[in-house]
Amino acid sequence: MAVFSLCFRAATATKTPNAAVSAAAAFSYLIRPLSHSFSSSSSCSSSTFDPEIDLSRNKSAGLGTLKREPKGRNVQWVFLGCPGVGKGTYASRLSNLVGVPHIATGDLVRDELASSGPLSSQLKEIVNQGKLVSDEIIIDLLSKRLEKGEAKGESGFILDGFPRTVRQAEILEGVTDIDLVINLKLREEALLAKCLGRRICSECGGNYNLASIDIKAENGRPGMHMGSLPPPPECASKLITRPDDTEEVVKNRLRIYQSTTRPVEGFYRSRGKLLAFDLPGGIPESWSKLLRALNLEDHGSKHPAAA
Repeated sequence: MAVFSLCFRAATATKTPNAAVSAAAAFSYLIRPLSHSFSSSSSCSSSTFDPEIDLSRNKSAGLGTLKREPKGRNVQWVFLGCPGVGKGTYASRLSNLVGVPHIATGDLVRDELASSGPLSSQLKEIVNQGKLVSDEIIIDLLSKRLEKGEAKGESGFILDGFPRTVRQAEILEGVTDIDLVINLKLREEALLAKCLGRRICSECGGNYNLASIDIKAENGRPGMHMGSLPPPPECASKLITRPDDTEEVVKNRLRIYQSTTRPVEGFYRSRGKLLAFDLPGGIPESWSKLLRALNLEDHGSKHPAAA
């Protein structure tokens, strides 16, 4: 049985206020060794990053406390944001940049679906309806992934898709110190277009996006452009749409996020760990500004130029 699963079940089996922390204490060895640096963020202030403001002239915004170099490249970060905002894209890039694994719970679920294992049929129904997978299943999948990484000597992580509820955040807080929570934000019309434009190559598994988004400036809000990410010629005829990327399911997922996951933002904001980042556009417009918010540099990026 995975360690996180034991922690979760122990925490939910008791009703004491500190159940998540006390139940987790015995299992903290799983993740604690990963957190000797970029250590606890009690001194890291909550902030909202406006990509149009030069950080060097915005010291009063509280961002100075975030501008620390990670020691040992073993940061423990979490990405939050609505479905389709680009968490995987930016988390993966940062993972390569700072040298820690990118662990996406959505990928863990999809891998389990593809495995035809005991959870496959149950997960298929949940995902296709745009519902949230239960805490028990997510924590079990995540714990197995962390155990495999620990065995391989992985240090640190960037979590993408977890925690999605305050309960999950409480359990995670009981077993490790999260240094920083990056909350990506994007206007809803762009989110919907991005989700509906996503495509996967049925042969190589590559992810692409056919949506080219141009939103005009109006009512004091700036315009936005996000270019498409077309497939190479060899994949063009093999593109498929994820079964959960329909307008009805996407809108339902956004509603669920608003009611269930949005409180997680408040959880981390109250602890001074939240950095809210409004995406000004696609990767060409956003990547360098996000790095500037994190005081990081990328001298050799060869990634595609669209989110």
